[in-house]
Amino acid sequence: MKKLVIFDLDGTLLNTIKDLGVATNYALEKNGYPTHELEKYPFFVGNGVSNLIKRALPEGHKDDETIARLREDFKEYYDVHNTDFSSVYDGIRELIAELKERNLVLAVASNKYEEATTKLVTHYFPNNEFNMICGQLDNFPIKPDPSIVFKIISNVGDITKNKVLYIGDSGVDMETARRAGVESVGVSWGFRPIEELQSTGACHIVNSPNEILHYI
Repeated sequence: MKKLVIFDLDGTLLNTIKDLGVATNYALEKNGYPTHELEKYPFFVGNGVSNLIKRALPEGHKDDETIARLREDFKEYYDVHNTDFSSVYDGIRELIAELKERNLVLAVASNKYEEATTKLVTHYFPNNEFNMICGQLDNFPIKPDPSIVFKIISNVGDITKNKVLYIGDSGVDMETARRAGVESVGVSWGFRPIEELQSTGACHIVNSPNEILHYI
């Protein structure tokens, strides 16, 4: 039986894509750049806000200074509006409740910057369901680097890798789990297609949260 379950945030626990897209479009428009249809944003997200901004910017404008400026404008908007449209995926609350009933340790590992990650998790899961919440920090590698997984494991007690299950919606997540040497579950309800999960080595793929219980 597993002892620790690590969840990605965006596209796994929460559908955040509209808030992310609106905030990015706000930063783009404020700086005179063309915006994007919200349908394009699932393929822009997954590697942190800086990479989201970089992908949204037109060619020839992806320099570090421009990305940094738009990142600040993004955060200015997103920090206020990050719960305008976001929601918990159907079945997730029931899954979390069942995992807590089984006394599993739960954690969140996200490439979203730490302040927003903590705000969103505590807003949508206000009963301290998660033992550890980790977002992106300056000078700390982002996924698919496995450091965030190792950080969680080292901070939640004496748990070996074979007792860890990592759950996410993207190739970045599956690669993170592979590099960390832990079992992975790819979810089909997130931002990326099943083919991406398969091609990046998902150990299992599920179509609903309750199916995750089979791999606990």
